[in-house]
Amino acid sequence: MRLLLVEDDNHVAAALSAVLARHGFDVTHARSGEEALQALVPEGNGFGVVLLDLGLPDQDGYEVCGKIRKRTSTPVIMVTARSDVRSRIHGLNLGADDYVVKPYDTGELLARIHAVSRRTVQEDAEVGGDGVLRLGAVHIELPTRQVSVDGSVVQLTRKEFDLLALLAQRPGVVFRREQIISEVWRTSWEGTGRTLEVHVASLRAKLRMPALIETVRGVGYRLVAPAS
Repeated sequence: MRLLLVEDDNHVAAALSAVLARHGFDVTHARSGEEALQALVPEGNGFGVVLLDLGLPDQDGYEVCGKIRKRTSTPVIMVTARSDVRSRIHGLNLGADDYVVKPYDTGELLARIHAVSRRTVQEDAEVGGDGVLRLGAVHIELPTRQVSVDGSVVQLTRKEFDLLALLAQRPGVVFRREQIISEVWRTSWEGTGRTLEVHVASLRAKLRMPALIETVRGVGYRLVAPAS
């Protein structure tokens, strides 16, 4: 996922960018409100989330949030030291999707980023009104966590389902290995790479569609939507 980090402190930005990169994010750093707004042209510019610090040198962070929301529907998480309820409500009313108060735990921040990005799944994956993702012969029922191929139910483990559902959210988009591990296993890449490979191999075998999940060498995996 591409993430726009809006932070005027270069030291803070460098440290946070390194953490986010380890978890599979492609981070672009904007040092001012104007730089952030330019980065989001045209229409979000492919960013999955904007992490917006409110203490900016050129514009009030709340004002920047309002301008972002007028230009794009990209999720915005405000980051600030202001912890009072009135400030949070003001930010949410301006269109922010979430609000993180400094100092924050990195794990919590990552969870909030994943949470707001998952809220846009319906737009990206064309989920039906019944909560079913339809990818050719493959139907993924999100409410019941059931998968079928040509009408026949395929028994998947919990992690196999989570992995398939994640890739199916954005068919054709490459998910980095680190991002998959972070979202499905809720841990870091170290020591978990082999587990991911095993689960991908198991999915290909169970679905009897080896070409459904494509390996992108040196990067990760993507789901190749089958023909309807």
